[in-house]
Amino acid sequence: MLELKKVTKVYEVGEQQIMALNNVDITFRKNEFVSILGPSGCGKTTLLNIVGGLDKYSSGDLLINGVSTKMFKDSDWDSYRNTTIGFVFQNYNLISHLSLLDNVEMALALSGVSVKERVNRATKALDSVGLIDHINKKPNQLSGGQMQRVAIARALVNDPDVLLADEPTGALDSKTSVQIMDLIKEISKDRLVIMVTHNSKIAEVYSDRVINLLDGKVINDSNQVNHDEVLEVQAKKDMKKTKMSYIAALKSSFKNLFTKKGRTLITALAGSIGIIGISLILSLSNGTNAEINRTQEEAFSNFPITISRMTITDFFSNTANDDLTSYPDSDAVITESNDGGFATHYNNISTDFVEYLRGLNSSTYSEISYQYNFPLHIYNKNGNIYKEVLENGFSYTSGTKTDNLSSYDLLEGEYPESEDELVLVVDQYNQISRYTLSDLGLSVSGSYTLSDFVGLTYKIATNNVYFKQVDGVYTENTNLEEMYNNNESLDLEIVGVLRIKEGVENGNLNEGINALPSLQTKLHDNALASNIVIAQNADKTINVFTNEAFNDQLTFDEINNAIGGDESPVSINIYPKDVDTKKDIKDYLNAYNIGKAEADKVIYSDMSESFTGMITKIINTIALVLSALAGISLVVSSIMIGIITYVSVIERTKEIGIMRSLGARKKDISRIFNAETLIIGLTSGLLGVITCLILIIPANMIIEHFTKVNGLMKLNPLHALILIALSSGLTLLSGIIPSRIAAKKDPVIALRTE
Repeated sequence: MLELKKVTKVYEVGEQQIMALNNVDITFRKNEFVSILGPSGCGKTTLLNIVGGLDKYSSGDLLINGVSTKMFKDSDWDSYRNTTIGFVFQNYNLISHLSLLDNVEMALALSGVSVKERVNRATKALDSVGLIDHINKKPNQLSGGQMQRVAIARALVNDPDVLLADEPTGALDSKTSVQIMDLIKEISKDRLVIMVTHNSKIAEVYSDRVINLLDGKVINDSNQVNHDEVLEVQAKKDMKKTKMSYIAALKSSFKNLFTKKGRTLITALAGSIGIIGISLILSLSNGTNAEINRTQEEAFSNFPITISRMTITDFFSNTANDDLTSYPDSDAVITESNDGGFATHYNNISTDFVEYLRGLNSSTYSEISYQYNFPLHIYNKNGNIYKEVLENGFSYTSGTKTDNLSSYDLLEGEYPESEDELVLVVDQYNQISRYTLSDLGLSVSGSYTLSDFVGLTYKIATNNVYFKQVDGVYTENTNLEEMYNNNESLDLEIVGVLRIKEGVENGNLNEGINALPSLQTKLHDNALASNIVIAQNADKTINVFTNEAFNDQLTFDEINNAIGGDESPVSINIYPKDVDTKKDIKDYLNAYNIGKAEADKVIYSDMSESFTGMITKIINTIALVLSALAGISLVVSSIMIGIITYVSVIERTKEIGIMRSLGARKKDISRIFNAETLIIGLTSGLLGVITCLILIIPANMIIEHFTKVNGLMKLNPLHALILIALSSGLTLLSGIIPSRIAAKKDPVIALRTE
């Protein structure tokens, strides 16, 4: 039940006050068809807008089911319009860029109804007004009567208690008017319908009650509610807070932008110019750094910082005569008294040093490779024949990831990922040596293709399999079949064939069979945990192979090393990431020796002292240009997008009024325009990045022609994502003011805008 109590509405036009309603008292029944008649300017539409919550009264009160609305906030009025009121306008007020289904769905979207339910309810509403076959059409594809039916369907889709119709037949012919009025009459059977009209004939035919207004006052009420009449008060309707989802806002904005494809594309292209410039500069900077790093990494991969048990510390000349003259004028040749020599240092690579090395900052190196002593017995099976193979063992890669093998092309199979996977490395001619073929257990006279090597499997006999204890002493197992089929033997498989890339002078792999460092670690750990090593370490005075005491000719250390019982590595290779981190690594190693005796110091060797320098001036220049261009492009893009968004606000003023009449909050209106700027910014960013990727192709061709460097310009995918996000964020920022302007528009004024 709705009740107006002494409602007055005064408009202020400059210093003049215009009274649209003057102490209006009207009580409406739950179900009735009320027509409000009167000449233009009498306050009919103002009354309708106040009842609908679009306009606010100056004084008096509007009661909804006996509840005063004096303390209503904007959010309360929004919820009221969305759940309690349905509007039908003379000019239909459909959103032109949306389909009929989307127009009807809009009120449900504001209510937070799920997509599936929205579609079902909107479809049923359109079906109820006879437009089920037109749901995907746009409003401009319909007749006036059909558009008014869509407006009615939209008004009813949320099942409102009150239907407000403002001249619903004013733009229709007489035949169509009858159809629409019949439909509205049917609707009034189960809800309150309040219609504003100039047509007294229609009002008399269809209305249960006619109220006449003049100069803002009620001058006649044909079926006024009596004081002694008992009015049915409806149960309080749950007026949920309206909230348009971001997806619905994006959908609405996208469809609006799509109707203006040309302008949207031009705007996005203009906004992408700055992104293109920044992308190109970043591509050049990124490519230059990558080329420098690639050159350095190639050098470092072959010349690591090496720590061996025996290290050459100095070369020297043992000249007996210290009185020799440099650069003498004489033509005499003097024979050096000694051949010279070199100084060596024995490194005690203790467990303490290994533990210290583990504290090295992982960001300074790409890999630390440890080499250990342990027995290696590998077998394969050919039919029923078992054979020991790979007697020369294999090399270990300098890394466990594919990017550490970046200097190699994968010819067949895949890169190794786990310790049981091996790779075969061939030379630039796809050659492998006879020794490698023999090691693999293959015939040296055979003919092979790359695929013949992928899938070859082998077994490693661990200490517990290879060494057996018999009568209290350990001996070697000679039963190859037993060792091959033992569950404790480790599986190996060749998974790929690699070849060094053309143009790369040095690689970090040896030709032949290569394994990951994790295999070495696993074999070493396995050896340390084996029965024979445990037994030997339990009594370091007795040889486990002879059960006799050690002597000067055969020591514990020799036997322990032979069975893999030495916990310390025999050498360590550290692969720095770049020039700066190499210095950090050296500083860290030197710090270990501080305060230690000469014999306890660990000395490293470095064979890569010469390397290419950084091109700092180019990098600094690129950074400077990037900063300047970024600043200019960002300011220009922000201003331009802000202007375009403001133009869109002006163009869509009426749509704003329609949305507000459906219960949209100010936040929802702002969200729609923010979504529009986001779409433009995202499109600008994508266009900028895509254009950059296209321009990189000819740019790289030109650079290669003059510098012989292939593919120098490379856009980092992370940079591309950052630029797209930056473009989107800036447009959102630039659209804040226009979107707030849109949100603050008066819905009544907005609805009148054409």
